Amino acid sequence: MVRDGWILAAAFLVGGLALGHFVEARLALPLFIIAAFFLFFFRDPERVIPDGDVIVSPADGAVSLIREVSESQTRISIFLSVFDVHVNRSPVAGVITAIDYSKGKFQNAIRPEASDENERNRVEVKADSGATIIFSQIAGLLARRIVFNPKVGDRVEKGQRVGMIKFGSRTDVILGPEWQILAKPGDQVLGGTTVLARRKAAGLVRDGSGAASGRPREEAS
Repeated sequence: MVRDGWILAAAFLVGGLALGHFVEARLALPLFIIAAFFLFFFRDPERVIPDGDVIVSPADGAVSLIREVSESQTRISIFLSVFDVHVNRSPVAGVITAIDYSKGKFQNAIRPEASDENERNRVEVKADSGATIIFSQIAGLLARRIVFNPKVGDRVEKGQRVGMIKFGSRTDVILGPEWQILAKPGDQVLGGTTVLARRKAAGLVRDGSGAASGRPREEAS
């Protein structure tokens, strides 16, 4: 459980008890329901992190989009509803080389343009394999706070908790041609557990067969 969950749930629980005791018992029910929601929303389950040279999902949710953003980069977008676990995890083990927080809009995070227009936190990680992995925390219609705890220069492990986005959001992962993308639009993924991509053999990258995503451009309908 994320600490904020306990604090918010306790506040509404106390408020409900006070309202029920001093005013009217039935008026306390909405506050108890809100307290239960906060306990549900801020849950933080343990996850089994897969071994190997793979990219794991940085969040729970549904793969909403897989798109080539350049000749050598592919973006995997994951949409989080308010019912998903919102704790974010590092998709790879390595050292954080850059963090870029940008203010922006709070439009529906499932829209493709949210990657570039919404409020977001962009993180670059130099993986142990030498590859650079980029992932972003993107605010949505309801999200108003992005939390990211590590700093530039910090080492993160694959699947390590790094922060969260509160109340509906999206995460993106941008990969180079050295990765074979295994996810597809519509997949339900779990942060730290679901494998999004696997590193290709060196020869496949050198001979050019690993260009971009290894699959045609795809978008969620």
